[in-house]
Amino acid sequence: MSTLPSLAVSLGFWQDRPPGEALDTARHADELGYGRLWIGEMATYDAFALATRIAAGTRLRLTVGPLAVAVRDPMLIARGAASVADLSGRPVDVAVGTSSPLVVSHWHGRPRERSATALRESVQALRPLLAGDKADFRGEVVTTRGYHLRLAPPGSELAVAAFGPAAVRTAARHADRMVLNLLTPASAAALVTAMREEAGKAGRTPPRVTAWVTAADAADPEAVDQVRRGVVGYLAAPGYAEMFTAAGFADLVAFARTRPHPKELLAAVPRALVAAVGLVGDDTEVKAQLAAYAAAGVEEVAVIPASVDGDPGGRATLERLRRIAG
Repeated sequence: MSTLPSLAVSLGFWQDRPPGEALDTARHADELGYGRLWIGEMATYDAFALATRIAAGTRLRLTVGPLAVAVRDPMLIARGAASVADLSGRPVDVAVGTSSPLVVSHWHGRPRERSATALRESVQALRPLLAGDKADFRGEVVTTRGYHLRLAPPGSELAVAAFGPAAVRTAARHADRMVLNLLTPASAAALVTAMREEAGKAGRTPPRVTAWVTAADAADPEAVDQVRRGVVGYLAAPGYAEMFTAAGFADLVAFARTRPHPKELLAAVPRALVAAVGLVGDDTEVKAQLAAYAAAGVEEVAVIPASVDGDPGGRATLERLRRIAG
């Protein structure tokens, strides 16, 4: 049994880079022999549209999401997955999550109350829809009746993005895969343990586990700065603040809670912090971090490569990780 997790790729959608570099990253992943690509949804491309374009030019197995369940209802998600599969002739999987208040409440103007219930009910409603069955689900938050796919059912694997106890429980009881993001191996281990306990209570085989992990060449200051910027918004966030404190960054978390200017906070983020939640270091350090995720129960690491002028689309980073992982 391998002591390292398998490697996949997740698109970074870095705010300081041209959106089209997402297509470059996908092409690099395919050419370098990665098997799976995760396609999230942020401020640029519609995830299903981007997946259709990528599917046409690569051999990658695609997972669309995590999609925010307060924004996309089960019928829209099932129809989107079936559309990608039909138009591309390729299998496509789906991931869902609760997303952030910024995306749900600010961008979309949707209520985010009872998000844990919405996540659980969305997964329960999605399963039969993805199989081609007629929808007949009446939950406390999610309701869908009467629709069934006119296209061939995609039979998608269903993943749940989890962090809090309710989402972990939903993943354990209803998903094929649990997705973790921006976590230390120690935090990942705690969530995997909790998930497996919940799956045991439900009499289910535990879902597989994927961790989204940023990666950057430690010798490239621009790349390291990019991943450092990516953690700034999490330092004082509930749950994440406690994780960073446990990882030895209590002073930085306390500083973040004073709400300093983002530039001041960014300047205070050490390389050690991004290395604690990412693949940032020399070959030995990166391999040790991958091994730590594997020991935590993570079966797949979806690499989010830094994309900078010296390495657009993150090709060199992806190539290096393939070499390190063997």
